[in-house]
Amino acid sequence: MTIESKHDELDRITAAIEELGEESGWPLELTYKINLVLEELTLNIMNYGYTDEEIHYIDLSVKTEDAKVTIEIVDDGRPFNPINDAPHPDLEGPMMDRRIGGWGIHIVRTIMDDVSYVRADNKNRMKLVAKL
Repeated sequence: MTIESKHDELDRITAAIEELGEESGWPLELTYKINLVLEELTLNIMNYGYTDEEIHYIDLSVKTEDAKVTIEIVDDGRPFNPINDAPHPDLEGPMMDRRIGGWGIHIVRTIMDDVSYVRADNKNRMKLVAKL
C-alpha cells in the first residue's frame, strides 16, 4: 500500500490493517498494536521527515507468514534512524519533570518483537516484526 504524506491517510491505514487482521485471523490486540505502531511511525515521517511542503509517498507492506507479522515502511524523507537517533525517554523521574520526546519509538520498541532500520537508495527502510 502506498500512501501520500498527508494526515488524512491515517484512516486508510487503520481500515486496511483492521481488514487484514480480520482476514488473517490476528488476535484483536495485535491489530490494535500494529495500528498504533503504524500511526506513530507514519505520523513521525509526515511531521518530521520532509523539509518541503510537497506531497511525498510512503510505502507500507504487511505480511503474515511463519507465525509472525512483518511490516515494512519505506519513505524518501531525510535520513533518520529512530532506533539510534530518537531520544530515550526518562522512565524514572517524576512524570511532570520528564522531557517530551522519545516516547513514540519507545512504545514501538516495546510493542514489537523486532525493529530494524536501514538507509538504502536514499530511502529510510524500517522493518518491524510481531509474533503471532
